[in-house]
Amino acid sequence: MSSIRPEMNKPRIGVVTLGCSKNIVDSEHLLAQLRVNNAAVVDDIAEADIAVINTCGFIEAAKQESLDAVVEALERKGAGTLKKVVVMGCLSERYRDELRKALPEVDAYFGSNHLREVVTELGSDFRRELLGERVLTTPGHFAYLKISEGCDRPCSFCAIPLMRGTHRTKPLEDVVREAQILASKNVKELILIGQDTTYYGLDLYGERRLGGLLRALDGLDSFKWIRLMYAYPSGFPHDVLNVFRDVPALCRYIDLPLQHVSDPVLRSMRRGMTEKRTRDLLERMHRAVPGLAIRTTFIVGYPNETDGDFQVLYDFVKEAKFHRMGVFAYSQEDGTAAEALGDPVPEAVKQERLSALMELQRGISEERNAGLAGSVVRVLIDRIEGEYAVGRTEWDAPEIDQEIYVKGAESFSPGNFYDVRIVEGMEYDLYAEGTEDPVPRKESYEVES
Repeated sequence: MSSIRPEMNKPRIGVVTLGCSKNIVDSEHLLAQLRVNNAAVVDDIAEADIAVINTCGFIEAAKQESLDAVVEALERKGAGTLKKVVVMGCLSERYRDELRKALPEVDAYFGSNHLREVVTELGSDFRRELLGERVLTTPGHFAYLKISEGCDRPCSFCAIPLMRGTHRTKPLEDVVREAQILASKNVKELILIGQDTTYYGLDLYGERRLGGLLRALDGLDSFKWIRLMYAYPSGFPHDVLNVFRDVPALCRYIDLPLQHVSDPVLRSMRRGMTEKRTRDLLERMHRAVPGLAIRTTFIVGYPNETDGDFQVLYDFVKEAKFHRMGVFAYSQEDGTAAEALGDPVPEAVKQERLSALMELQRGISEERNAGLAGSVVRVLIDRIEGEYAVGRTEWDAPEIDQEIYVKGAESFSPGNFYDVRIVEGMEYDLYAEGTEDPVPRKESYEVES
């Protein structure tokens, strides 16, 4: 008699992850719990008996995407192809009561910090000893590592504290242990995330310990690249800049969401920053870490943003020439301090300002990329697309930043590093060819003067 795998008689579970990298990590922890219980996990919800929707509730567009995914799953349930729908994550945390009334067909709702309850609902036993274990859903050579949960910042426009709670530092030894697990899976790029990574340690140890954590992770001698995301500008721990100098594995890249630069807007946003402090911080960072690439994000159309405020922001971006930049139109969020201000800026004006900033950034990026033609850079190959191997430099994070398309895919393998020569720079992409020439690699993305 042929052997039957234990999971063959169990309901098939499909997990749909929406939103940010924090949700990716949460889903990966869930999948690890299911795997140890020999649950039958499938990649495609169309093949599942149970659908788990890990939702996002950050801005209106993300909320709508999550709602659409839940409704689609419920339609499958109504058609008989799904037996059960479970909703978890930020949207469920924030609007659970409203969702239960609007979508009672959902079998169970859970918030963003209820892994044990979700595992139990899915018929598995929660294993506390598995904390830190994950089933990677990213390409195997890079992984996100969450170093904290929640946020204590009072930003007027942000609902994250309502969904994720107050800041909670993950103990350093737990972060290192999870990093060791990822290293054992041959992860080469470790991407540190949290709602505010610069706050790391303050609640648990009484002081900021991000610099110490970075050194501890480098001490594992396991990762080629360590990338820092979501660094809050106010109270930035300047000792971290020394780590950039001392730790070669730390990518000369930092994600620093500034959100605005006009003093009246920053004051209303409760960012704890001014234009002068912002400029001083950027100057100090560039002086301390030559070749540092800064990614930032801005919000346009905030309730008290005047034409003059936007012009200040526009001129600042034109001068700063950020390496990477994203722009969002203001989205009014229930329960935030800014809700009381209403949403007076017309949507057409928001979109006009957004387009103007992105067009400005397009030109900045095109200029930077054109200046790279002929130079040699090191890339990590993420995937193969037809005749191209597609990769990134240390100045580019996955999913959100530009990529390099290298001709001759047959000579490259995903998950490996190569030196390539840039042959053409476009607005947001680079084209390259492999090289074996002993040419010094370019050490920054600064345009040659």
